[in-house]
Amino acid sequence: MDIRPTAIPDVRLVVPVRKPDARGFLYEVYRRGDLEAAGLPCDFVQENHVVSERPGTVRGLHFQGPPDAQDKLVRVVRGRTLDVALDLRRSSPMFGRHVAAELSADNGHQLLIPKGFAHGFCTLEPHTEVVYKATNYHSPERSYGVLWSDPALGIKWPVDATSAVMSDADRARPRLCDLPAFFD
Repeated sequence: MDIRPTAIPDVRLVVPVRKPDARGFLYEVYRRGDLEAAGLPCDFVQENHVVSERPGTVRGLHFQGPPDAQDKLVRVVRGRTLDVALDLRRSSPMFGRHVAAELSADNGHQLLIPKGFAHGFCTLEPHTEVVYKATNYHSPERSYGVLWSDPALGIKWPVDATSAVMSDADRARPRLCDLPAFFD
């Protein structure tokens, strides 16, 4: 596994090594030892599978607050997404900044998003499927979000607010400046 830094050092791009042969290919999508060797011990306890039928579907920006905060390892098994990790750690010099990466079934790239970040994505193809591992169980009472289209974030989404397919809850999320401090 090739574990690469991003513009925000705590967020990592994980690139599995593909081993092609006449039948197709094989790659290891998760090797605990490789993450630990890179200083990223992640004890994943839950895996989720998300299906979005239409391109331009936006999910996020979501996070869980302490004590149920989660690290996530996100990958696309069908289609393509623009995946975003937003730093919510108030003490971080990167607070309010984000990293965006294109994840696809073709490139096999994964995004490792640590606690203290909000995560969201926009589908770029129909019938896109996202799978992610999490280090804590889903906690509805500690599930929060940030408004995906908050202009202060400077995220260049590939869809505008009028054509984005999304939940009413995600459309009503607070802007970053209105969000309480969850991660100091």
